[in-house]
Amino acid sequence: MARACFVPGSGTLAVYLSGEIDHHAAQTLRNEIDAQVDDRLPELLTLDFSGVTFMDSSGVGLILGRGRHIRALGGRLTVQNPPAAIRRMLDLARIAYA
Repeated sequence: MARACFVPGSGTLAVYLSGEIDHHAAQTLRNEIDAQVDDRLPELLTLDFSGVTFMDSSGVGLILGRGRHIRALGGRLTVQNPPAAIRRMLDLARIAYA
């Protein structure tokens, strides 16, 4: 089960993800993140993957979809702190991270 902890700031929204991101978890996370973004309209959305223990291709879709969503609202997305196994997947998908 994946979880999201939201930390809003001035013009920012950080989302600290944890657990396993599979198809079912990604759908729930997508709905939770989009609701927070639509409510707060941040200029910067940060997805922090430091607590994620597993991610399949649904996680890649989660990132790409949230990027499209925030850009449509005039903001930008950053991805931070992916564990090594997830970094390999992000590299293959050509998703930048810090």
